[in-house]
Amino acid sequence: MSRRRGVTKGNSVATLIGVVVLVVLGIFYSLTGKDPGGVFDGNPTSVATNTPQIVLPPGSTPVVAASPVSAGSWWEVYFTDPLNINSPEQWQNSIEGRLIEKINAAQNSIHIVSFEFDLTPVAEALIAAKQRGVDVRWVTDDESGIEADADPDRGQFALLQNAGIEVRADTRSALMHNKFWIFDQQTLWTGSTNITASAVFQQNNNTVVIHSPDVAAIYEREFEEMWSGQFGPKSPSTADQQSVNVNGTPIQVYFSPEDDVLDRIIPIVSSAQSDIRFLAFSFTDFPLAQAMIDRHAAGVDVAGVYEKTGSETEGAELRTFFCAGVPVRQDGNPRFLHDKLIVVDNRIVITGSFNFSNNATDNNDENVIIIDNPEIANLYIQEFGRVWSVAKDPDPSKLPCQ
Repeated sequence: MSRRRGVTKGNSVATLIGVVVLVVLGIFYSLTGKDPGGVFDGNPTSVATNTPQIVLPPGSTPVVAASPVSAGSWWEVYFTDPLNINSPEQWQNSIEGRLIEKINAAQNSIHIVSFEFDLTPVAEALIAAKQRGVDVRWVTDDESGIEADADPDRGQFALLQNAGIEVRADTRSALMHNKFWIFDQQTLWTGSTNITASAVFQQNNNTVVIHSPDVAAIYEREFEEMWSGQFGPKSPSTADQQSVNVNGTPIQVYFSPEDDVLDRIIPIVSSAQSDIRFLAFSFTDFPLAQAMIDRHAAGVDVAGVYEKTGSETEGAELRTFFCAGVPVRQDGNPRFLHDKLIVVDNRIVITGSFNFSNNATDNNDENVIIIDNPEIANLYIQEFGRVWSVAKDPDPSKLPCQ
């Protein structure tokens, strides 16, 4: 896999220093998930655009974020809305509120594999569940989870532990980057959303909930592996047991690094017949980019939005797309576009914690869920349109094509 790197230039020494610091911190965030000092905080604003709007499928309706955008008998879809729901005081109307509803409804078990945590109402709901006899256990990252709990305005893991809830962490330099919850061995909650104020109220994120014992069992098996201390490349792969059909919808689940996730995603992208849409916090994988470019060259409608921070570096594939003539934009959220999302042919949704990067492929513990369902895909296409509408075209002078 080829990777390229570059340097951002400023117009003066002071500007140069500031830009370099911002880019370095941004790249640090993209690799670790940390926002040192909250340096990327700001007020979301709309950004004017010059290229045509992405046309949504016929019959699409406006997205209402942070409540079930739509729900079938066995699924729910949620999106954050940093333009309108951007205060922790609004948690009842946010994804956090929907998560707490699931916690409050749990009867037997809540098993959690999640990267970061700083939401006290969630901690309080988990403690209440523990007190009514629910088996509550949490696997997290060491640095961004347990160790970060000592930071100012943290301490939520300590609250759980003081209430008798056991929390375990990996001990590797790579990230335990998953974000999934399993309720009563019946319901899965996953997507790109960390359980933090930043993720819920400042970033663009998505969550999908699947009510299926078969899907929950796949994630329970991964939870138990991590609970027993199996992380990273040495974890056993059970990829051949991770495909199910729920009410006529094929669903595939893969875990990184043991399941060679990109080798599962690229063939789906390469099979696209009509369109590909993507939202990417980090996209540095050239083979995946090339698969999309090849489909673009074959007449498939391909478009994507990048998180702006770090997207102009040589390691990012934004330039690769731009120079190949694929419509790409940089997001208009001054905090972060944190989605890791691909939609193929208006029916296949690929989402989860998995960034499109070498670290996600080879080192970090991640999960991907692939759902072949046009109704669910339509909601993600609408969200893509919403993000695209406030994104902006790249500056050609920053992406020279050779």
